[in-house]
Amino acid sequence: MSLIDAAAAVRLNAHAPYSGFKVGAAILSQEGRVHLGCNVENVAYPQGTCAEAGAIAAMIAAGDRRIAAVAVIADCPAPVPPCGGCRQKLSEFAAPEVVVTMATTAGALLSMTVAELLPGAFDAGFMVHAEKGAL
Repeated sequence: MSLIDAAAAVRLNAHAPYSGFKVGAAILSQEGRVHLGCNVENVAYPQGTCAEAGAIAAMIAAGDRRIAAVAVIADCPAPVPPCGGCRQKLSEFAAPEVVVTMATTAGALLSMTVAELLPGAFDAGFMVHAEKGAL
């Protein structure tokens, strides 16, 4: 099963009663395992979990730490990129050259690297000189 197929399968489990916008995500870890996530909405909208964040949480819970590839799928006219928060989350666990493939349920595809999705990403390197405990 391809990463897109895995994301498409988990998308069907999304809980999106408020927006109706179901998203599935599949992450291939550097260890070679696939971790899945789907969006889960909450009545206190927009509280909830994005598919990409769910897949990252599943990866971490399984003991993997680095992303090798990502696939995201939604039912929309064009491939939809991860939201800003998820772009930052992906950049925490993926190298800049990791490919994120975005797909539609109709089969359209768009691939970009993490660096293309989040140019100028904030990372731990900016915190090197931070004073610990300073407010």
